[in-house]
Amino acid sequence: MRSRPFSTLLAFGAALVLTLTARGSLFAGMSPTEQARRDVVVAHVGPTTISVGELEDRIALVPRFQLKAFGDTPDVIRRRFFEQVIEPEVLYSLAAAKLHLADRLPTSNKVLRTESGATSKALIHGVPLASTIPMTEVQRYYDANRLKYDTPPRIYLFRILCTTREQAAEVLASAKKEPTLEVFSKLAHDVSIDKATAMRAGNLGYLNPDGTSSEAGLKVDPAIVKAAERVKDGEFVAEPVPEKTGPSSTAFAVVWRRGTVPANRRTVEAAAMQIRETLWKEQADMLTRQHLQELRVAHLTELNESLLNGIDITASEGDVVTRRRPGELAPLTPGGRNAPHAN
Repeated sequence: MRSRPFSTLLAFGAALVLTLTARGSLFAGMSPTEQARRDVVVAHVGPTTISVGELEDRIALVPRFQLKAFGDTPDVIRRRFFEQVIEPEVLYSLAAAKLHLADRLPTSNKVLRTESGATSKALIHGVPLASTIPMTEVQRYYDANRLKYDTPPRIYLFRILCTTREQAAEVLASAKKEPTLEVFSKLAHDVSIDKATAMRAGNLGYLNPDGTSSEAGLKVDPAIVKAAERVKDGEFVAEPVPEKTGPSSTAFAVVWRRGTVPANRRTVEAAAMQIRETLWKEQADMLTRQHLQELRVAHLTELNESLLNGIDITASEGDVVTRRRPGELAPLTPGGRNAPHAN
């Protein structure tokens, strides 16, 4: 198609751009005879021309099993595909151009998103396949992120931290008397001196042997984990456990083992495919960010922060409203009252 009523026909979308990009190397080595055959015009629709090559490329995008819906022979498939897909697209695009839909919302947004998505996909197509990433890079990533693939068992613990051994013994007795999460949660809330965990029933998360937790920023005395290793899931540690809370201070913990995550032992060979996909995505994301930054430097000449900050998005409904100046009345609602607005 030699011309377009507007910059991007929505129906062609990102998939066509990506496919044509991928096949560009094939076209580059095409013989003059084959190129001439592909350039022959099949149809003129208004100012738009549709060539043999463009029709073939569109048909090539359709899975074989779906082409059967257009007919039983190649000739019937080609004609019906043109009549049912290509021709309506071009005719509707001409009507859209006449109505200037590309310059009006929401069509302008859809055109913009299509062009943006097609550009991103064409850009990412230049990233080498994940399968080509050498094993040396895979091993380097594996070594730097070993805890993702080679971790010891982790214990799911709840604990209540008390100031004295006697207090901890009383709490332990109460917890054992009625071993429910509701009771333990109330005891933690009322007694525990670790206020950071008291409000979540004393939940320490899944602990590694060194006391580090799956909860961000949380680490406890490894003695807690060592004591919990001697009991089964669902059991309390039999005695209060001394826990260091500072260089020269000790408290006493009531420890409840709630569960266990088994060890995760994956060799670099077993994780290689996943790591290659991760590395490929990192490369693609980096390339996209770099290209976006280059475009931003080249084209973003002005950003009106005051107007940008003057748009409110309500938390409940997600409605976008214009922020008004203090004292300015909002439009009347159907009931006659002024609608509430943010100052």
